[in-house]
Amino acid sequence: MVSILAIETSCDETAAAVVNNRNVCSSIITSQIPVHRQYGGVVPEVASRQHVETINQAIAQALIEANLGWAEIDGIAATCAPGLVGSLLVGFTAAKSLALIHQKPLIGVHHLEGHIYASYLSSPELEPPFLCLLVSGGHTSLIFVKDCGDYEILGETRDDAAGEAFDKVARLLNLSYPGGPEIDRLAAQGNPKAFPLPEGNVGLPGGGYHPYDSSFSGLKTAVWRLVQKLQQEKVDPLPVADIAASFQASVARSLTKRAIACALDYNLKTIAVGGGVAANSGLRSHLQAAAAPHHLQVLFPPLKYCTDNAAMIGCAAADHFRRGHISPLNLGVQSRLSLTNVMSLYCPV
Repeated sequence: MVSILAIETSCDETAAAVVNNRNVCSSIITSQIPVHRQYGGVVPEVASRQHVETINQAIAQALIEANLGWAEIDGIAATCAPGLVGSLLVGFTAAKSLALIHQKPLIGVHHLEGHIYASYLSSPELEPPFLCLLVSGGHTSLIFVKDCGDYEILGETRDDAAGEAFDKVARLLNLSYPGGPEIDRLAAQGNPKAFPLPEGNVGLPGGGYHPYDSSFSGLKTAVWRLVQKLQQEKVDPLPVADIAASFQASVARSLTKRAIACALDYNLKTIAVGGGVAANSGLRSHLQAAAAPHHLQVLFPPLKYCTDNAAMIGCAAADHFRRGHISPLNLGVQSRLSLTNVMSLYCPV
């Protein structure tokens, strides 16, 4: 059994957790949403300062709730890429300091690999190979998970990520930040067939791109034009719930079509979904309904592991640690790093 203290500060959540293999002993998450809501999005410098203020308390609380001392911790893990550089530096510097002070191995973790491992927390029996649909504010990818650290990107977004589109459409509808939960809430009250919104044809036959790529900028623009048209027609009040439902249904259909086609083409029996958009009720219902006739297993993490958290980082780190993957103490943070370069974070075995 491997016990890892993990830290996650890639964006605007200060998180710490203790994970024993695939079992979560503690998980502390301090969200900065109230701080950033007034700006309508994450302000990098503000996020960094907030991490500095809360990181020590989060780590201490994680150890207390896990009821473990430093002698029982096998390694220290933290997200080192990708993300906001200032935010990453706070968490990874803390991890390096603790590794030096307590003479523990350091394990740097790729943030997106953490989202893949979120599915292991709720489904410990899950083993590669499988397909991961990773959908968040900054990423929309279809990933062939072959093994720990061995990934192939089968499809990506050509423009806006799904979560980014949710936030932008929410602003068009004058909804508060973050936009995803607000649209999901309103969509439950609206008619998803009220407005025929387009799905990007990127990745579909004739699209001219990779077979499983996505596009959401056109959909976002279509919502903008719809809102303008309704305002010019003096529709009052604006049917916000119907617009939200129609938009959410279009995103869910687009992601579902590509995920199902990709899984069938690669003969993969399981689709694990990760990232903040994995919490969306429309995507959950669409994908599960479409997968059933093909006898595909679809795994969604619990809502608490969809958004950024340290438990998923600790789970990934534990798997790497068991395989002898340790990071050098001079490893730096990176704002961008392809998931296919995960093994560059570790010393040669």
